[in-house]
Amino acid sequence: MSASRDDVLILGGGVIGLACALYLLKAGAGVRVLEQGTPGCGSSHGNCGTITPSHAPPLAMPGMVGLALRSMFSASAPLYLNPRFDGPRLRWLLGFARQCNWRDFAVAASARGAILQRSRRLLTELVHDEELDCEFVEAGELYVYRTEQRRLADERDHVAVLQRLGIDVQRLRGEEVEAMEPALKPGVAGGLFHPGDARLRPDRYAAELARRVIERGGVIESGARIERFGATDGRLVEVHSSRGVFRGDRVVLALGAWSPLLGKSLGLRLPMQPGKGYSLTYSRPARAPRHPMVLREASVCVTTWDSGYRLGSTMEFSGYSEGLNRARLDALRRGAASCLHEPEGPQLQEEWWGWRPMSVDEVPIIGPSTRWSNLWLATAHGMLGVSMSAATGELVASMLSGKTPTIDATPYAPSRFNL
Repeated sequence: MSASRDDVLILGGGVIGLACALYLLKAGAGVRVLEQGTPGCGSSHGNCGTITPSHAPPLAMPGMVGLALRSMFSASAPLYLNPRFDGPRLRWLLGFARQCNWRDFAVAASARGAILQRSRRLLTELVHDEELDCEFVEAGELYVYRTEQRRLADERDHVAVLQRLGIDVQRLRGEEVEAMEPALKPGVAGGLFHPGDARLRPDRYAAELARRVIERGGVIESGARIERFGATDGRLVEVHSSRGVFRGDRVVLALGAWSPLLGKSLGLRLPMQPGKGYSLTYSRPARAPRHPMVLREASVCVTTWDSGYRLGSTMEFSGYSEGLNRARLDALRRGAASCLHEPEGPQLQEEWWGWRPMSVDEVPIIGPSTRWSNLWLATAHGMLGVSMSAATGELVASMLSGKTPTIDATPYAPSRFNL
């Protein structure tokens, strides 16, 4: 049986791979997506579904290394570093530590801000034009503070960064936040409102992207675990998978947290680690928040949809360890209970964990490989894959079509890591 051949093979069917597929199809390319599970089954599925230009500032900043080291002694800390020795994770952490300075912080914030703001604008168009039924609402996002210390620290750092990037943020007094959100318990010290943020239901967003990819003539191969490559003269000629052999004139690697594992077989050392996140999904409580919010002291994200309600967040660096950590799920519940009248919905629908693809500089890796002439990368979006998905798809489609990208692609280039 001869292998199928397509204009573009996309490896990975999360929101990044599906968005790339949709924009390539709109540009006239023939596309086939190879997904080892089902579309959107990875970190696309269980995140909080917030669309957040407000998250342009990266984690890496002065003082973060000390916080990470202290977290080794608390398995329920919002940022948890597993003390077990792991060579690749240690190398990544050392690289991350070198990024914890204000110069690299500013560079990363600028790169993240550009793609986040572009993607935010595109998502409104994409949802409307493609008729995506994913509970997309342009409601903004609220940061809630119960201590003056944390509020003042964020006003000093977070607000200043967003203002430099042209991202709107509004300071609110405690009573204004409580009036805005009756779901909150009394005792709010203040808040920051990000009116340009939005929310959607991420599992439905992934499902709707997959629907439109198929309706536009694309093919999605579910259960296609990639096993090896055939290559010649610096070019990938075949992708061998559990569903058969596939050929494409060009190949896009969009495997999220699995990208470094597959990259090894291509001689690529992607500077990435899985950052494990957790969420709890419920039926909707009677006193549900009106806006997506981040409870800052507890580091808990709360999102309400018409169809449900989710508590999520946390960052755990434990390598590729699988399974739920009950201490971290309990921390989400405690954090929500400290701030909300009804912290949980009447029915628990899902307990979830997933690996986020964290690059060492917290900037996604998007662009052509320097090693393989027909390979492009679209990975390492960290906690912001949903937020960056539309702009990533547009960027990949522009580059593969030979068009000038709308945003400067230089900050995301794989060449910065010799990939």
